[in-house]
Amino acid sequence: MNSFGHRFRFSTFGESHGVALGCIVDGVPAGLKIDLDFIQNEMNRRKPGQNEFATKRNEGDKVEILSGVFEGLSTGTSIAMIIYNENQKSSDYSNVKDLFRPGHADFTYFNKYGIRDYRGGGRSSARETSARVAAGAIAKLLLNELDIKVQSGICAIDGIEANSFDFSQVANSPIYALDKSVEELQKKAILDAKNSHNSVGGVALINVKNCPIGLGEPIYYKLDSQIANAMMGINAVKAVEIGDGILASKVKGYDNNDQIRKTGFKTNHSGGILGGISNGDDINVKVYFKATPSIFIEQDTVDIYGNEVACKLKGRHDPCVAVRGSVVAESMMAIVLADLLLLNMSSKVENIKKIYAK
Repeated sequence: MNSFGHRFRFSTFGESHGVALGCIVDGVPAGLKIDLDFIQNEMNRRKPGQNEFATKRNEGDKVEILSGVFEGLSTGTSIAMIIYNENQKSSDYSNVKDLFRPGHADFTYFNKYGIRDYRGGGRSSARETSARVAAGAIAKLLLNELDIKVQSGICAIDGIEANSFDFSQVANSPIYALDKSVEELQKKAILDAKNSHNSVGGVALINVKNCPIGLGEPIYYKLDSQIANAMMGINAVKAVEIGDGILASKVKGYDNNDQIRKTGFKTNHSGGILGGISNGDDINVKVYFKATPSIFIEQDTVDIYGNEVACKLKGRHDPCVAVRGSVVAESMMAIVLADLLLLNMSSKVENIKKIYAK
């Protein structure tokens, strides 16, 4: 499947070394102001080639809207967007044409389909996530109308964890660090791995403020299940924690429960979600990215003929995919919220009467 969502739904197309990538977004209400500068700024946060902590592949990631927008407003029909590839170096992959790169989807794609695009992984490449950020920007424009704010940052790199979370400083950090006190150590970990032809993993924190109560559809379209679905669908993500996550299994019920007063919840161990439905508190999600599998250390593998061979990679790769991946996770969170926001509109008969009753 190349689509995600129910009411707010998007589909992506394209490959890492193809002509272009793009998406088609359905379910956008008519009359939404489509701010092209905002969309492009979102793309710029994810695009490669910005600094020494990212791949050197230099893509402008300029978005072109093909349909669904007239005079700056959404028309209620499908919004199609395209992002042209400008800086492919397919020759970098000629030496891996017939072998499976360790840690990549090469092996599974080939065995599933009997054919694969070996140039950067084709459809399985993280390059595809540029289209998700474009769709996420449309979702954010909708959420902005309701003052729902989605933000993200890096809370851990190579096991170096943040002691505090300051989203206001993320934009000033080349690695989107949440804690300035450990940022230099995190940056050093990335560069040390890069200089030794290796890579490191990291953890992104996604936060949502001003989320209304009631988002989430019991039982099989819960808010937390859709968040997990969205995050686990991002390249290199291996785990997701909502609220206290794993810690919730290690404490007693009294310590884990969020007691309630007239003024609201006393704590937020649940991460803003109870019974799969938003409770109005901040939504907090941690997304765990594995170390980039594209490394420049010789590794053992097999080729498509079953022969044992050595894998020696070339090319341009992120030494830590978590950094740019955090922007993708933030975009997917916005898409989940937009989808469930539209679904929730029909949860009460009075909501329907407001529109149709005469």
